[in-house]
Amino acid sequence: MHAIQTQFLTKTYGSTPVVKGINLIVEEGEVFGFLGRNGAGKSTFINMLTGITHPTSGSFSLLGIDGPNENVKKLVGVMPDYSTLFNSMSAINQLKYLSSLSGVPVSNADCEHVLKLVGLEETGKKKVSKFSFGMKKKLGIAQAIIHNPSLIFLDEPTSGLDAESALHIHKLIVSLQQQGKTIFMTSHNLNEVEKICTTIAIMKDGSIVKSGTIEELRAFYRSTITVELKHELIPPSEATKLDTWLETVGSELQQTSSTTTITVSSEQKIAEIIRAFTHCQVDILRVGVSELSLEEMFLAE
Repeated sequence: MHAIQTQFLTKTYGSTPVVKGINLIVEEGEVFGFLGRNGAGKSTFINMLTGITHPTSGSFSLLGIDGPNENVKKLVGVMPDYSTLFNSMSAINQLKYLSSLSGVPVSNADCEHVLKLVGLEETGKKKVSKFSFGMKKKLGIAQAIIHNPSLIFLDEPTSGLDAESALHIHKLIVSLQQQGKTIFMTSHNLNEVEKICTTIAIMKDGSIVKSGTIEELRAFYRSTITVELKHELIPPSEATKLDTWLETVGSELQQTSSTTTITVSSEQKIAEIIRAFTHCQVDILRVGVSELSLEEMFLAE
């Protein structure tokens, strides 16, 4: 069963298309990173899935249930915008009230446990109005998971948090995945996405332009690979022959007595280069390969 499946999902405001016929599948148990610049249509897409707004056309299902459907509330958790929290409530009462709206009543002990999970232990009786921005972000995550949902939507879960708190939330997300839950998250922190997400989709101008694992995206965007080899001295009798051959294999060849840097078009070329050095009786001490970062892939769109 798919955690999320959309078919030609669209949203138009007046004559302006915001989401343009998206087909997307998110498998159960994934940490799915949903990326895109501001205005790409990410929030509108998520709002359709979570019932805040209705699609103009197309269809979607969550955990095998066709949407929109009120029955899915118990199974789905959504991190709210911090500004929608009830400032006059205590953290515990906030969680109990919002969990009850999902049809899953919880105890004070349940709330205390979840507050501890997000790093808000001993704040249960404190009014939300006294919370800092970072604390409200954590409370929003607590709200998303208080009723033990199977599918969790997190919007920028670590923005505004200090480094230690962000790492704490990363560990929580990984823990939730290990429990079999599916996490669908947006983030502008590309290092974060690259670190914890199993699959990524990049959205631009209302459409998904590419999706896949980090390695699949790298393979798609990679046109050249820069390889740096540290090696023993090349025998003078082999140097000219080896240099001439290297110039046919790649480009931007740079050499010193103990290093060779070259740009090639595929990983297979790396193996050929290593074999050539070995054939010339030159020991390879280290091989470094530059990898395309998620940021470079994102900026390519």
